Amino acid sequence: MKAYVFPGQGAQFTGMGKDLYENSAEAKELFEKANEILGFRITDIMFEGSAEELKETKVTQPAVFLHSVIFFKTLNTQPDMVAGHSLGEFSALVANGALSFEDGLKLVSQRAMAMQKACEITPSTMAAVLNLDDKVVEDICAEIDGVVVAANYNCPGQLVISGELKAVEEACEKLKAAGAKRALILPVGGAFHSPMMEPAREELAAAIEATTFSTPSCPVYQNVTASAVSDPAEIKKNLIAQLTGAVRWTQSVNQMIADGATSFTEVGPGKVLVGLVKKINNEVETISA
Repeated sequence: MKAYVFPGQGAQFTGMGKDLYENSAEAKELFEKANEILGFRITDIMFEGSAEELKETKVTQPAVFLHSVIFFKTLNTQPDMVAGHSLGEFSALVANGALSFEDGLKLVSQRAMAMQKACEITPSTMAAVLNLDDKVVEDICAEIDGVVVAANYNCPGQLVISGELKAVEEACEKLKAAGAKRALILPVGGAFHSPMMEPAREELAAAIEATTFSTPSCPVYQNVTASAVSDPAEIKKNLIAQLTGAVRWTQSVNQMIADGATSFTEVGPGKVLVGLVKKINNEVETISA
């Protein structure tokens, strides 16, 4: 069975999507529609912009979403299951027909703005922790006075924590003392997938509830549950919970394999996800579309 996976924020690069725009009439039409929906020419920034311009929140998330979804539409193939890492879950939901292209883009744009606002409320950050058991990381985070939680279960031995700046810094020291190979603060704007995103969750919840979701053509393995979901109401609920909940990527990939996935195709910019899949299970086929 074929699984398609869609990357999240951080996969962007200057020139992304330019070849699609120039070589596919369908892609060009969708990019131009996106420019109209967003109210600015995101294509100019994607194709010619600097790394700094691409890192702007209002640009990054829609840019990665657009590259992934438009690329998927030019493939003309249908996966048996889909999943997306954080932001990538929205791309996955357009790919399996749960969301329309237009609604997906509007929600991603609103998500980016809501997250940006939440980041500005309290000093917060994320840190990558290498070579420690998940349980050890979780237990140390639970001991810290302040908000710090496990946020991204990327692959065995690679977990990202998220929370208040001081709490994350304190956790990093304790994690190194506990034997972490690295506990490194990441260059991100805030504490994604933690309780610090509650204001953004509330804002996005209203937008998601007001959006029509359809029954998908294949199940999506959602970040917060790491299980197959096809019911539109359940998809909405999990998507709302995602902003403050953890990205259970390791668990999602393992469940997809248990449910019959034999190949994983990464659709969108970068090759990060196929690399993580290989670290989770090196026996499955991985493809960068």
